[in-house]
Amino acid sequence: MLRLLSFVLALVLPLSVHAPSGHAMGTGAAPSSVANPDYATAETLIKEWKYADAIPLLEKVIKAEPENADAYNQLGYAHRKLNKLPEAKSHYARALAVKPDHKGALEYQGELYLMLDDLKAAEANLAQLDKLCFFGCAEFSDLKKAIAEYKQRKGITS
Repeated sequence: MLRLLSFVLALVLPLSVHAPSGHAMGTGAAPSSVANPDYATAETLIKEWKYADAIPLLEKVIKAEPENADAYNQLGYAHRKLNKLPEAKSHYARALAVKPDHKGALEYQGELYLMLDDLKAAEANLAQLDKLCFFGCAEFSDLKKAIAEYKQRKGITS
């Protein structure tokens, strides 16, 4: 049993050590995103809560890279933070159409669903993250916490 555990840890630990962090906004940015100066500037603006300033840069990234799920996810995030929920919903959907297992988009879309009082859809996203995050991940933990807080605010027990 100890040998099996050692073998599994030997396989998993190198992956976690070298995995990109980038969870500050739930992206895990792809190399093309990191190399794009407009994307990098938009990320910085978002970290500074300058969502409206980030949007044109992200739109420029998408024009150059129409299959950039990270850019769609960040665009959804910026719109959601500006309370432009239909736009946010559209961008998260596009991010997930490009990359169905995008953890950041699943988390943020789940949080959007809570803003729209769609607990069932948020829980479906949590279930998807549970399948993707075999050993757990920040996106799963964050959405799980958001759902628990939502239920508490709404007086939902279960």
